[in-house]
Parts: sequence; structure tokens; C-alpha cells
Amino acid sequence: MKIAFSIQQKSKIALLLFCIMICTILIRFLEDKSIKSMNNAFVSMYNDRLVPATDLFHISELLFDKKDILEKQQRSVILEGQQTTKLLDAQDFKIDSVLKKYEQTFLVTNEKDHLQHLKEKLKAHQQLEKQLVSASKGDEVALEQLNISYKSILQNLSLLTKTQIEVGKELIKESQSLFTGSKIYSAIQFALAIVIGVLIVSIIFASNVMKVKQDKFNLN
Repeated sequence: MKIAFSIQQKSKIALLLFCIMICTILIRFLEDKSIKSMNNAFVSMYNDRLVPATDLFHISELLFDKKDILEKQQRSVILEGQQTTKLLDAQDFKIDSVLKKYEQTFLVTNEKDHLQHLKEKLKAHQQLEKQLVSASKGDEVALEQLNISYKSILQNLSLLTKTQIEVGKELIKESQSLFTGSKIYSAIQFALAIVIGVLIVSIIFASNVMKVKQDKFNLN
């Protein structure tokens, strides 16, 4: 009877330890997944937000350079039409390269829409630039149209930059949530370790009690 009772108790303890082991493995899996997601969030923060934001600023610089080239061509005799066209084409090539690089990053829905509008505005802007180069020097009306187009493009770049900030904030919140989850998983693992320790002590204590009883029984 005592042997049957002892086996039953050991079976319960073994089952409990097995359940704890399964829980520990599951928590470890969730923790690894959380850490991986956190790492992906930080990588995305750099590759898909910080770098593209820098690219947007670079596009605005290139546009300003083009604007400066056209103004020099229109208001002075430093640049001729053919030379101006070559300089503008070089800047357009750089802008296209930056946009292609930008398109390779992860884009949210709003970002895709703003980027498409930007590309359309840049094409229209290029047409205005060609018209201005062909126009007579000092054409204030053509310059004004170009300035309006230039400001519109800058507004679009501003919208894209704001999107970068908003998505960046979401990534930070996601990282904070994942970090909190990792702390909870660690706390659960610590609690399970305590439970295992208590069970081990209990088993040792129970074994000693059984041994003492057995020794007394043998003496009798």
C-alpha cells in the first residue's frame, strides 16, 4: 500500500515537472520570438525610416541646386541653354537614383500614395524646367510657375517626412511592448525556477522522512 502511494505521489510530481518543462520551453520560444521581433523593429527603424528620411532631405537639396542653376541661367549670362540642360539632367539622374533606392524600403499605404504624387510632380516640374530653359531670359512668369511647382514638391516631401516620423513612433511603441513582454517572460521563468526548486526540496525531504520511517520499521 505504501509502495503504491509512493509511486502515485512520484507520478504526480513527475507530471508536474513535465508540465513545468513544457511551459519553460514555450516561454523560451516566445521570448526568442519577441527578441527577434524587437531586433527587426530596430533594423526597420534604421533601414526603412532613418535612411529614407535622409534621402528625402537629399532630394530637397538636389531640387534646390536645380532651382539655383535655372535662376543663374535666366538672370545672367553665366550658363547657356545646352549647358544648363546637362546640369539639370545630372541632377535628375541623382534624384531618380535616390527614388529607386527609396522604393526598395518598406512603405506604408500613405507613404506609397505620397511617393506616387511626388514622382508625378517631379515629372511635371521637369517639363516646366525645359520650358524655362527654352524661354527667353528674364521670363518672370515662367520662373513663378517653377517656384510654385517647387513649393508643391517640398510640401510633398514634408508629408513623406511626417510619415517617417509617425511610423517611427509606432516602431518605438512596438519595441517597448516587446520589451515589456520579455520582462514578463523572464519573471515567469524565474517563478517556474522557484517552483522547481521547491519541488526538489520537497522530494528530498519526503525521501528522508520515508527513509527514517523505514529505518524505524526495520528496528522494530
